[in-house]
Amino acid sequence: MDAVDQHGHEPRDPVARALAVVSAQQVPAQRACLDLARALSAAGDARRAVQWAFASLDAGEDFAGWLAASRVWERHRAELAPAPRRARVAVLGSYTTTQLTGLLPVACARAGVEVEVYECGYGLYRQELLDPASGLHAFAPDVVVLAVDAAEVDLPPSPADPAAAVEAELERWTSLWDLARERFGARVVHHGAVVPPDEPMGHLAARVPGSRSALLRRFSERLGEVAASPAGRGVALVDCERLASDVGKRTWSDPRYVHAAKQAVSLACVPLLARHTAAVIAAQLGASRKCLVLDLDGTLWGGVLGEVGVHGVTLGAGPAGEAFSAFQRHVLALKDKGVVLAVCSKNDEHLVRQVFAENPEMLLSLDDVAVLEASWQDKPTAVRSIAAALGVGEDALVFVDDNPAEREAVRELVPAVDVVPLPAEPAGYVAALARYPFFETDALTAEDAARTEQYRARARAAGQREAAGSLEDFLRGLGMRAHVAPLGEANTARVAQLLGKTNQFNLTTRRHSLADVQAFAADPDWHAQVVRLSDRFADHGVVGVLLAHRVPGPEGPELDVDSWLLSCRVIGRTLEDEMLGVLVAQARALGCTRLRGTYVPTAKNGQVAGLYERLGFTRAPQEDGRAGEGSTGWVLPVPEPVRTPGLVRVEVDVRPRAGAEGAAEQGAAGQDDDEVPAQRRQEEVLQ
Repeated sequence: MDAVDQHGHEPRDPVARALAVVSAQQVPAQRACLDLARALSAAGDARRAVQWAFASLDAGEDFAGWLAASRVWERHRAELAPAPRRARVAVLGSYTTTQLTGLLPVACARAGVEVEVYECGYGLYRQELLDPASGLHAFAPDVVVLAVDAAEVDLPPSPADPAAAVEAELERWTSLWDLARERFGARVVHHGAVVPPDEPMGHLAARVPGSRSALLRRFSERLGEVAASPAGRGVALVDCERLASDVGKRTWSDPRYVHAAKQAVSLACVPLLARHTAAVIAAQLGASRKCLVLDLDGTLWGGVLGEVGVHGVTLGAGPAGEAFSAFQRHVLALKDKGVVLAVCSKNDEHLVRQVFAENPEMLLSLDDVAVLEASWQDKPTAVRSIAAALGVGEDALVFVDDNPAEREAVRELVPAVDVVPLPAEPAGYVAALARYPFFETDALTAEDAARTEQYRARARAAGQREAAGSLEDFLRGLGMRAHVAPLGEANTARVAQLLGKTNQFNLTTRRHSLADVQAFAADPDWHAQVVRLSDRFADHGVVGVLLAHRVPGPEGPELDVDSWLLSCRVIGRTLEDEMLGVLVAQARALGCTRLRGTYVPTAKNGQVAGLYERLGFTRAPQEDGRAGEGSTGWVLPVPEPVRTPGLVRVEVDVRPRAGAEGAAEQGAAGQDDDEVPAQRRQEEVLQ
């Protein structure tokens, strides 16, 4: 669409005029998106105004443009639906962070998180963490961002033992992580150091372990290693070295700002830092996107399949073919870290399948694709069908298409879906998708790597369900097996991941961190079910979590259900009934008199509002429930073993948890070492 109408005249309406400018650009410019946002704001269209304000953030890093977009968002934020996540974020800086904290709220809103931000005084991050009377302690953050720069990394010049010097400095920073977690239960986001470009030793520095550059690189490497280890307990890093290398280190840090305002990051790069900090915070809180929806013609390959045929599409050989192949490699790398792939193409399905199966230049296979939507229906309808087939919300999807008209249709008609514009030149596709930050993940688990196969299995099962005579016949035919294990080192990362991102089947939506989960695993009064499900289509991995706390009750100890959730992939399979059966068995073995549970309503968990009542619980007095508007408490006297539907074969791991807690659990169950060998797995079929 051109910026003029069919008679060569500019549209008079400001919104139409601004939209015409945006539509005329293959990749809309930041200014054009912002002008459209302002026009929509003036017209009173709050949703679309904020949508295009966010698009302007995606389109560029101009600081003034970000401020203008933030004002549009602030003007209309009260008119919008609440963000799916909320958090109190404290920014503790070793340099002036006023510009960063000013942009962080709008950057987090773009990422799907509503935040309240606290900024510590310049360079006072240690004092605020240590002083119980500080403003930081009164703020009680959910997330602590350590916005520190390389100048704050205290490494001696030319140390005799470089490795020891790095470890000593590392311990200083990890002690701050521990403070933030112990005093606030906060998640920690640490800005990595940028190696300055001015190195007096020149290229020799790369060969001298004690050079400042070599020490900083080793320090950053060790920081990442510790953050990823159990001792790191899920600390997230923002790789500022990568960001600075992308834009240029002399752009990243301007000496004029450093000397005049103690601002280590230049104004030109503050929006970039805000965007990636927000993406990492969103990942920690479970707000990342899950699925990449890909067009085919002009996106995954060159040419129009219906015109050039199965072997005529552009792939592999030549500059254009290599560009498309590079894009496919990048897409495969996203799949390997847990991004689900789907195809949305206006094409004949049999031809599409032929390309995947027969063209030797295709790097992607149909096994890499969870849902294939190849038809002649409009793209918005097809995108909705993909979300339905995967059983996820539309806000889990990211749409990529080389055609601006198709992108605009999805943006307008399925506004919850993120849209990534591709440039006209295929050589720029990888960079365009790599700049999209909201596939960030908090951790990488085995379930992430297998996610596409799990969603493909779900889609196949959905197809079989339509053909089944009854729901019970369908579920019985799946041949489901559930393995129930206690919390342990092998599953805490996955449990924290599910707690952070599961919304629909989640009774309380308590967002416990990895540190919390590890503490529960070590506490003898906490009892857990970590449930892995498989069926004849796939192993779905860990899909269920139930955390319960043993507490005193009026007639003896009780098990209080703190968190109970299932992945959306297995909702409706009666697994929750089987989990209750296991919970009752656990409670009886512990000598508990009853179970307690709480339902805390949210915008997305309405489907479990009646779960406790359906499972036989009775409504507790209000004081027996947890605090929270609309929350309800429920109780169930511990009966004889409950009768479950029997559609899932349940295997319960009864190995004792480590140390004294394991011994206590065995004693409570009235079993001795002869009855329960330490490494034996007992199978219970709860039918």
